[in-house]
Amino acid sequence: MNDPRTAPARIRSDIAHNARVWNYWLGGRDNYPVDRVVGDRVTGMYPSIGEVARADRAFLGRVVRHLAGDVGIGQFLDIGTGLPTADNTHEVAQHTAPDARVVYVDNDPTVLAHARSLLTSSPEGATEYLDADARDPERILRAAEGTLDLRRPVAVMMLGILNFVLDTDEARSVVDGLMGPLPSGSHLVLTHPTLELGGEGNEAAMSFWNKNATPPITARSRPEFASFFDGLDVLDPGIVSCARWRPDGRLLPAPVAQFGAVGRKP
Repeated sequence: MNDPRTAPARIRSDIAHNARVWNYWLGGRDNYPVDRVVGDRVTGMYPSIGEVARADRAFLGRVVRHLAGDVGIGQFLDIGTGLPTADNTHEVAQHTAPDARVVYVDNDPTVLAHARSLLTSSPEGATEYLDADARDPERILRAAEGTLDLRRPVAVMMLGILNFVLDTDEARSVVDGLMGPLPSGSHLVLTHPTLELGGEGNEAAMSFWNKNATPPITARSRPEFASFFDGLDVLDPGIVSCARWRPDGRLLPAPVAQFGAVGRKP
């Protein structure tokens, strides 16, 4: 865990930050006391938030295995990756397809430091990290070309990221800017918190978060979430709780208030 006394200047250890609080909910140690305090307060207000975090992570694994294995996608652009934990995108992808190439994108200095030291590639594949903002898709794609061949299909992963782009039109513009230049066969993978699917109790927790942590967050409705897939073919089972997107095993898991879906560019 980072020592707050030696934190780089860009790292704010006096205010809770999403990447570190998420790490705390997933059982990680890369967080500060303020992150744990806010994380516990949010959990007290919305007890299922830990289940949301774990379901989101499990969704990532199932989607990447499907895309790298069944679909044959060999390139992944993971935007807003967060702090490294178990079963990161490149680990799942390269376990399935050792020559898979993965570019991570984030603009948090804590994530940057951890990613560069921990996110190592298989010998056959490639793993790279870009320090960039999700709101700048042109820069992201330009920089990713050093590792990815953008003439071939790419899976764009944005798990729990568009909820930090508060204006929905701007969020759609981000998606369009990323997917527009990519070729047919590219995929968009999204998760997003919602006040539907049993998430009504999350409203007060989100309000608390926005007053006490960074960056601010918003929930979206099913139609708003669906609009991010305009022009794409949404894979079965469509827009569902991320816990219920092609779950492992025979039993259908309990839903969490986090939409998950995958779309293919025709």
